[in-house]
Amino acid sequence: MKSWTSRPVPALPGAMPAIRLFDTAKGSEVTLRAGGEQSMYVCGITPYDATHMGHAASYVAFDLLNRAWRDAGQQVSYVQNVTDVDDPLLERATATGVDWRDLAASQIELFQTDMEALNVLSPDHYVGAVESVDIIVPAIERLVRLGLAYRVPGSAGEPDGDVYYDVEAAGKQSVAPDAWTLGSISRLGEAEMLELFAERGGDPGRAGKRQALDPLLWRVARDGEPSWPGGELGQGRPGWHIECTVIAQRYLPAPFTVQGGGSDLIFPHHEMGAGHAYSLAEVPLAHHYAHAGMVGLDGEKMSKSKGNLVLVSKLRAEGEDPAAIRLAILAHHYRSDWSWTADGFEASKDRLAAWRSALATATEGSASGLIAEMRSALAADLNAPAALEAVDRWAASADSAAAAGSQHDQALVRDALDALLGVVL
Repeated sequence: MKSWTSRPVPALPGAMPAIRLFDTAKGSEVTLRAGGEQSMYVCGITPYDATHMGHAASYVAFDLLNRAWRDAGQQVSYVQNVTDVDDPLLERATATGVDWRDLAASQIELFQTDMEALNVLSPDHYVGAVESVDIIVPAIERLVRLGLAYRVPGSAGEPDGDVYYDVEAAGKQSVAPDAWTLGSISRLGEAEMLELFAERGGDPGRAGKRQALDPLLWRVARDGEPSWPGGELGQGRPGWHIECTVIAQRYLPAPFTVQGGGSDLIFPHHEMGAGHAYSLAEVPLAHHYAHAGMVGLDGEKMSKSKGNLVLVSKLRAEGEDPAAIRLAILAHHYRSDWSWTADGFEASKDRLAAWRSALATATEGSASGLIAEMRSALAADLNAPAALEAVDRWAASADSAAAAGSQHDQALVRDALDALLGVVL
């Protein structure tokens, strides 16, 4: 699947210091290894609705990491999936009378347009679930042969043959120090897991499962649903977690550097994906797991069911500057939960105007100090708010000079804001 087009990233003098990142699985900050190629997988959208601010905040967060690595002179291999067949997509298509393929295509195009506008660097591989079925099927067949997956008999109107992952058997697969066991990534107890599993697409009450937390690997064909040849599994379609695991294993090293996504993906999605990966390859899926916070609206949870989504495309259609939208996101630390407010957005527009005004009076030699401050902030767990405050101080100092500024520093500051923060002045 074709990705969107990225702006070239300006090269800056000097380099980013060692980057520290909060690792969810470890429960603490870690220093990412330097040198060689870095690799990152960020879970993509299920394309049944427009890009809301929660989506945007997550992709902007990991765009900061991508930019920090590149500023450190490292090669980055970045993969993102798109879950272009899943229950929410099919349900929305049925409700609106639109073919599910057409709905997916339209929302993927809109998402990519939003990402391009927000200056989010495109992934090297942008991969759909549908195009990956032929590599997912052999992986599930292997799990069945290993005794780590099983077929569930039909009941209560469900057909025979749905395939589930056996979390208990998988957790006993190895005693190696880095082996996966349930809870390795999420650090959650069983009661909380059960609650989240039911909330986030799991089916703990499905008859015939060995354990309530066993996740779906292969859904056999139902009337009226799309399906694909599944070899030994029969006609059907893949589950969500195995999709990301297999795509990551196909396109990235094993293990790759960072698995990223919103905090709502910690469990069950990233937990189960890590289990699938270890069961298939006997090495961890990723070295580190990082997660962005949730975004609300005026203090309430933002959700499709409440109809209170702030859509990037709607803001753009109203003539809002994408750089101001990006700044509004960067004003909050990526791991924090926060709310979009009209006042906060106005403050970001004022901040952007102040920065643009200050360029004309950029003090000779001021750019190098600013770049050092921005790098220091980003190296400290992608602390974008601290980086923005550094630019604020620089802008105030430039304004106070009240004289024609240095063209060299103007260009360097403009390049630095683009390269490090993705903000285009």
